[in-house]
Amino acid sequence: MKTIKISEAVVRRLPIYLRFLNELSKKNISTVSSQDLGQKLDLNPAQIRKDLAYFGEFGKKGIGYDVDYLIEKIRHILKLDKVIPVALVGAGNLGRALCNYNAYLKDNMKIVAIFDAQASKIGESINNLKVKPMEDLAAVIRSLHVRIGIITVPAVEAQQVANQFVEAGVEAILNFAPVIIKVPGEVRVHHADFTTELQSLAYYLD
Repeated sequence: MKTIKISEAVVRRLPIYLRFLNELSKKNISTVSSQDLGQKLDLNPAQIRKDLAYFGEFGKKGIGYDVDYLIEKIRHILKLDKVIPVALVGAGNLGRALCNYNAYLKDNMKIVAIFDAQASKIGESINNLKVKPMEDLAAVIRSLHVRIGIITVPAVEAQQVANQFVEAGVEAILNFAPVIIKVPGEVRVHHADFTTELQSLAYYLD
């Protein structure tokens, strides 16, 4: 049986659907149509139906989608129904902000460890997490079964951190450093570059 390859664009839209569905659930709205989703998210309803259809038939014609059921299914698709431990390297301003935001996350993806190379930062507490030295990274990642790493260090240090993550067994990396990092093919990397995003926005200004 041929496996359907899901495009990255589809995967990136799923969290957008999930976030909006969670908002509907908080308002005790039990059902939503693809038309309503499309209107609120500025997306084509047909695209939404196609995205969800890759993973199963979740809606009913004339009724739409059961909000709580669809939340459950998307969480399962994104593997958010399981605990996913995350480690962060770089206890600077951005790293601290991400760790503090960690307290507001309701999904099972949590930052469970933070590391830094500066001796002055070791032992500091950020949202109940103690900053650990880089020498401990591999052992901590393995003991906590960390699967995702976040990099918030200067560009010159990012590749070395990525190498340490890979050697420790991390399966995916979110890189905030303004540099392209190289990893083996089995490790997934997403680059979160604020400068690039701002520059691309500038194109649309009058």
